[in-house]
Amino acid sequence: MATLDVRPPFSCFVTGTDTEVGKTLISSALLHTLAGRGWRAAGMKPVAAGAVLREGIWCNDDADCLARASSVKLPRAVANPYLFKAAIAPHIAAAQEGISVDLAHIADCYNLIQKLADAIVVEGVGGFQVPLTDKSDTADLAERLGLPIILVVGLRLGCLSHTLLTVEAIAARGLLLVGWVANALDPDMPQRDANIATLTDRLSAPLLGEVPRLAVASAVSAAAHLDFTRLANWTDSRST
Repeated sequence: MATLDVRPPFSCFVTGTDTEVGKTLISSALLHTLAGRGWRAAGMKPVAAGAVLREGIWCNDDADCLARASSVKLPRAVANPYLFKAAIAPHIAAAQEGISVDLAHIADCYNLIQKLADAIVVEGVGGFQVPLTDKSDTADLAERLGLPIILVVGLRLGCLSHTLLTVEAIAARGLLLVGWVANALDPDMPQRDANIATLTDRLSAPLLGEVPRLAVASAVSAAAHLDFTRLANWTDSRST
């Protein structure tokens, strides 16, 4: 199991260089590590697009993964305030369902979780600036919560530009990037190590680990490749 030397309370916002880059896997691995230390760890997926009906309840696979890795069991409506049925851009899905994403409501849910947990891992949706409404996006949400950022980099052709642009966007919001994870997406990616070396040289935040293509992608298997001790010097800002 990966180790972690930060002390509670602990919260972070996990974003990615694109959609389907492994945010849920890394978020679950972090929750698994926190729960393994005996912390009351809670995962939050404020907005999710793509639902399946199970026993009469609309569910989202990402939100369910976070819930399984958490040691604090939360009501679905708190852990995942907005769940849209179609697996499309959230603001389009919301318009189809006649719903408007309210950042204040998400913040209220987050504040409630703060009272129940020692650690909260908030997972974004898609990349860092995915529209949520006509006027707000996931960067606005991260700024509203004021949490340090962990960036999941999907290793494939194009990841260098995607990563550097995302890092610039994070800094432009006045948010702190406290670590990044290299997650292998393309097993045949040419010059994979050279790409990681380039990002390591250019990013001031520490590399928390390289996750290879896993035979079984799970919180446990991913955590074995991550070193969260590099977050040790981070000062939490949950009271923001």
